[in-house]
Amino acid sequence: MSLSSFDDVIMSNYATPPVTFVRGSGSELFDDTGKRYIDMLGGLAVTSLGHSHPRIADAIAQQSRTLLHVSNLFGTEPHLEVAERLNRLIDSGPGKVLFQNSGAEANEGAIKLARKFNGRGRHVVVSAFRSFHGRTMATLAATGQPEKHEPFQPLPEGFRHAQWGDVEAFDAALDETVGAILVEPLQGEGGVNEADSAFFGGLRAMCDERGMLLIFDEVQTGLARTGEWFGFQHYGIQPDIVTMAKALGNGVPIGAVWARDDVAAAFKPGDHGSTFGGQPLAASAAREVLRVMEEMDAPAVVRERGEALRRRLDALDGIESIRGLGLLLAATLTAEVLEQRSAADVNAALLENGVVANAVNPTSLRFAPAFTISDAELDEVVGILARILENGS
Repeated sequence: MSLSSFDDVIMSNYATPPVTFVRGSGSELFDDTGKRYIDMLGGLAVTSLGHSHPRIADAIAQQSRTLLHVSNLFGTEPHLEVAERLNRLIDSGPGKVLFQNSGAEANEGAIKLARKFNGRGRHVVVSAFRSFHGRTMATLAATGQPEKHEPFQPLPEGFRHAQWGDVEAFDAALDETVGAILVEPLQGEGGVNEADSAFFGGLRAMCDERGMLLIFDEVQTGLARTGEWFGFQHYGIQPDIVTMAKALGNGVPIGAVWARDDVAAAFKPGDHGSTFGGQPLAASAAREVLRVMEEMDAPAVVRERGEALRRRLDALDGIESIRGLGLLLAATLTAEVLEQRSAADVNAALLENGVVANAVNPTSLRFAPAFTISDAELDEVVGILARILENGS
């Protein structure tokens, strides 16, 4: 059977793919011509343990032969260990977990939980400009990127945005209708934008003073990506709700919402659900991911690998600055480079030369490789980037 071309059968919400990948192993990917690539993006911070990890593959295969799905009307075994491990790793007191299928669904669930907990009249969520929280209608409304809103207006009401990193701006956005603040500990899709402890501490104090919930979107930053189990742990504060997805399944779709016990208690049977949320195949993958990550002390590994990548990037002519935490980094190109080509042009040249990265904005490249990437692979990537920055190809 001959297959149709991509553009003939796939909706155009994504651009036509420049490459078709057929297999991967660790930090390596191979396309349909056999060409090898080093993956410095990890499926957008998803395959944190690398492609085709043997223990995760075995767990998925075993579960597929054991029990694939029965619906959430019944209990299954794998997700209980996942919930227990997440509760321990979040380390913010007693809490409970709700499983979903993606980061957007996790954030949607968190928003619904906040509304249910706060009751009528305190439904507004304040998030940051340049944030990204998903593409469902509610999470799109929470996303602080107005250019993404326009094609889908009118969006659901009850969302406001304030300047990232500015406690006073958030304070000015509050009134008696606000029930929650939703932030990323490090903005990923918005440009790998950092904020400091004073900002997050100020938000925590503001929520405590006004009886609001503080929700951390850890979809991209969670599970050791920043060098702590969760990004909020860099700032010495405790959340009320945490969302996660991406790395939790190492490529198998799964998301989760954690909430402290009294907040979680707001959800009653029938309030929220998901046919596939926490189903055995995804949960078995997540269980093995967490086992492997804890065994390897993933945060410590990420701190070391992140510093190794940062040192190499920092030594390059053509790199103005580096921002981010752990293995979620963005490298801003110098004005001299940008006079000749944009970050998107440099990223296209990287792909042509066998490196998968991402132009997170017109001036910066984003890197989110597997935690297991080797020094030799980092040297190869940085050597390719150095050549491109020097001569353009």
